[in-house]
Amino acid sequence: MNGKRWMRWPDSWCDNLKSKIENPKLVGLSVIAFVLVVAGAAVQAQQPTKVPRIGYLSSTPPYGQSDRIEAFRQGLRELGYVEGKNIVIEWRSAEGKPDRLPALAAELVRLKVDIIVTGGATATRPAKEATVTIPIIMTSDNDPVGSGHVASLARPGGNITGLSNFSPELSGKRLELLKEIIPRLSRVCVLANSTQPGYTRVMKELEAAAGALGVKLQYLDVVSPKDIETAFRAASKGRADALLVVASAVLNAQRKQIADHAAKSRIIAIYNNLQFVEAGGLMTYGVSTTDLDRRAATYVDKILKGAKPADLPVEQPTKFEFIINLKAAKQIGLTIPPNVLARADRVIR
Repeated sequence: MNGKRWMRWPDSWCDNLKSKIENPKLVGLSVIAFVLVVAGAAVQAQQPTKVPRIGYLSSTPPYGQSDRIEAFRQGLRELGYVEGKNIVIEWRSAEGKPDRLPALAAELVRLKVDIIVTGGATATRPAKEATVTIPIIMTSDNDPVGSGHVASLARPGGNITGLSNFSPELSGKRLELLKEIIPRLSRVCVLANSTQPGYTRVMKELEAAAGALGVKLQYLDVVSPKDIETAFRAASKGRADALLVVASAVLNAQRKQIADHAAKSRIIAIYNNLQFVEAGGLMTYGVSTTDLDRRAATYVDKILKGAKPADLPVEQPTKFEFIINLKAAKQIGLTIPPNVLARADRVIR
């Protein structure tokens, strides 16, 4: 037949097919089964895919952490998540008022979010108190074990995991940088919040570094914005040579006010993150918070794919930044030593 060879079906197949065609009941059952399978597949295809909902809880106003928020979104995009399409993010900020965090955390729990991401240690505590079942991802915590948020860095053990910013270990380095810039450094004013998680550990690190450098520390506790004016008056009265600002949600929210006070007082200051320098501060040395936020997205991805927070180790920072604002230096009449300037990762001119 047109040069083509035809393959003959086995006789057993033909006999089986013939018997089904001659049996109406078998034909009817086969048709019904086929229809049910097709219908089931169609219904399954029409069911909408559940879009995961993430809660992002922070004590800092959104305008004060836009770079961190964008870094988190970038991290999600790199993993295939696009906000508003295949993932929903419920943003909640205490607007610089930490006492609002418990209510905001409870609201996220009522919304039944799949994961809560916290913008700092101050937000992690109320999130932990609000739920023991919803996974919580820390974007940065200076002492997650000491704060009681996790059992250990290697095995968190509960519903919390994420990233540590190891800020306490960096406080001594900031003091060393001040000593390099001011060889005669003898007295440093420390602005900190005694209610901030990890406070005790930071103070121990600073005391050790101060002892080695022969520097005296003047501690000024800032637990609310109204304490800032008092703190700077005390620093001026104590004739501090420099100012060191420790990580705190309250202080970060008031960074513009603090940077302005430091410039007005003509005091050399070093801060814990880039946002202070962007607000007009002199210099910062610390962990790149935007890198931590970007990396937090990997935890979101792993947990959405079935991983348990208890089994995901807390990761340490891998990127650090030393940034100097020469505009601020000029404003207070300070010349940064060339050897210090050469080590800066970024210089604002």
